[in-house]
Amino acid sequence: MAEEFVDHLVVCHLGEILDARGMTLAELSRLAGVSVVNLSVLKNDRAKAIRFSTLTAVCRVLGCTPGDLFTLRTI
Repeated sequence: MAEEFVDHLVVCHLGEILDARGMTLAELSRLAGVSVVNLSVLKNDRAKAIRFSTLTAVCRVLGCTPGDLFTLRTI
């Protein structure tokens, strides 16, 4: 299967952070006030953008920083 083209190098580590905390997307959604659909898009690296309010809410609930949540893929 061919790798899907992405127009950015940002990688989201939401799945790994949730796993480390034993938390589900549904629980994060409830606590952060962000829809499960939006969180799923982030978790699966399909997001093209993120609102600062969403980023703030997710980081606040997870006790992390944007630098913990995102890194740049090396080429």
